[in-house]
Formats: sequence, structure tokens, C-alpha cells
Amino acid sequence: MRATLDTSLDRATNLAKAKRTLKWQRDPEGMRLRILEAAKQEFAAHGLAGARVDRIAAKAGANKRMLYYHVGKKDDLYLAVLEGAYEKIRVEERGLDLEHLDPPEAIERLIDFTWNYFIRNPEFLALLNTENLARARHLKRSTKVKSMHSPFVEMIRTVVRRGVEKGDFPVAVDPVQLYISIAALCFFYLSNSATLSVIFGRDLLKKEAKDERLDHMVALVLAALTGKSAVAFGRKTPKLPAPAHTSVG
Repeated sequence: MRATLDTSLDRATNLAKAKRTLKWQRDPEGMRLRILEAAKQEFAAHGLAGARVDRIAAKAGANKRMLYYHVGKKDDLYLAVLEGAYEKIRVEERGLDLEHLDPPEAIERLIDFTWNYFIRNPEFLALLNTENLARARHLKRSTKVKSMHSPFVEMIRTVVRRGVEKGDFPVAVDPVQLYISIAALCFFYLSNSATLSVIFGRDLLKKEAKDERLDHMVALVLAALTGKSAVAFGRKTPKLPAPAHTSVG
């Protein structure tokens, strides 16, 4: 009886493996995408050193053999995730239609998009933190990342040039510096919100606080580009908390 039971279990196990293999062979691209998505979540949660290939494979419904076949070893998988993360944001940025907006409006849309993209994709910020700690060691191996950024920089350059030609911006600014400034204003606030909330006694991730931050960033950048006061852009000035009074005596 025990031998019969063991044989039945073996058959069921082999049948399940055969079904997974058949599914993998029928939809190799789907399997690759599932592996990359599972890997993105794993690397974002645990970093490169703490990530485990076994967990990635299990979450993707794969095994190590499938994972290595579709993507490669752990470092290759991590680089593929990084490249995919950059490609995703660059693709969405190209859909902003900045070329057909008035330059100040185009810059505002870019800031709004960057801010909300970072909020919607916290794993992207986590991956950037991990790779910066590694001094971009893996990103330097990429043959794709630099090429996908050139059109994006040119898109911002075109907006700035149109702004100068129309008289919206007094001078042209370096598009790379401009984007780094925009990204930094968003990134620092979100990646350091826990410590900043404690230091300043505010919940910086409340909806009202995030809305106020977006207004502040738009006004700050447009004031710098146009040479006008932030008041000119209709931004709300937040009420400052009353200073604490100390009694003497």
C-alpha cells in the first residue's frame, strides 16, 4: 500500500513538473516577465546582497533552471531589472507630449509626472539606492541605459529652447542639470521622509503634505527658469506654524 501511495505521489509530482515545463515552453516571454517582476520586488525589498534567487523563482512560479535560462545568474538578473526600471520611466516620459505644450506648462507637467511616478513606484527609488551604494557597478555594464536617456535629454532641451525663443525663460539651462534638480527635489523628500518627519514633527507623507510639496517644487523650478516670483504661478503659500513662546521667570 505504501509503495502504491509513493508511486502515485511521484506521478503527481512529475505531472505537475511536466505541466509547468509545457507552460514555460508555450509562453517563454510571459515567464521572463514574471521572473523580472518577482526579481524587482525582491531586490527592492532586500537589496542585492539580501535577495534570494529561490524566493524569486517561487514567486514567479518558476525554478532556478528556468530563471537562469531566461535571464542569467543573480547579477545578470539584477542588471536586467535595473534596465527594465529605467526603460519603464523613460517610456512613460515620452508619452507626456511636452513638445506640444507651452514651455512653463511642459516643465510643470514633467515635475508632476516625476513626483507622482516616484510615489507610485517606490521600488524604483529602492533600486536606485541599492545601485548608488554599489557605486553603479552593475549599471556600468549596461549597453542600453545610456542610449535610452539621450532622447529624453533632447526632449527637455527642446522645451528649454522653445521657452527662450518665446521669452518665457531669460536664458537656456543645461537640460541634464534641470532634470537632476527636478528629480532631486522629488527623490530626497520621498527617500528621507521617515527621518525628516521625525526631525520636523510633521507627517510628510500625508496627502496634504505631498500636495504642498508638489506645489512648492513647481513654483521653485518655474521661478528659477523664468526669473519671476513663485507668487506669479498662483501657488498657495502655506501657513507657517506659530513660533513657540517660552516664559521667563
